Amino acid sequence: MMSDSALKTSNSLGAKRRGKLGGTIALVGALILGSAAAIPAQAQGTKIGFVNTERILRESGPAKAAQSKIEAEFKKRDDELQRLNNNLRSQAEKFDKDAPVLSESDRVKRQRELSNLDTDLQRKRREFQEDFNRRRNEEFSGIVTKANEAIKRIAEQESYDLIIQDAVTVNPRIDITDKVIQSLGK
Repeated sequence: MMSDSALKTSNSLGAKRRGKLGGTIALVGALILGSAAAIPAQAQGTKIGFVNTERILRESGPAKAAQSKIEAEFKKRDDELQRLNNNLRSQAEKFDKDAPVLSESDRVKRQRELSNLDTDLQRKRREFQEDFNRRRNEEFSGIVTKANEAIKRIAEQESYDLIIQDAVTVNPRIDITDKVIQSLGK
């Protein structure tokens, strides 16, 4: 037998459960009604497009021109790095040949020189790479801006509801990357 207080507690818990259940049912009903209202919008057909940004930055005319321009700007520094690398390699080979006959002090001195040359080369390579990347990002940010403008223009002209950039998987039927590349070429 249940006491009166246990019975009251049991009844109030049941009322709370029924209240939560009623709220859940109401929420489910609202979701069903909301999705039923959205069905006509989907029935009209949502037009979706996809753009592969990587392809634009690799294949478009402005991207190719920017890449050539950057490579020309950095050619002299790249050649200098190659010259320093070759010089270090030839000095290291010469040291390997001469090491058995060198005195201890000469060997230590030449090892230190080689180490300094290597450190200097690594520093110059790192600076080169940082400058190259910064310059490339500067050039390509302008191309991305132009590409985004072209995408917006195409979306307006062809009545796209949504254009996605860089998805995991895409049906080629909705890929408009070629249109954007052509638009950038104009």
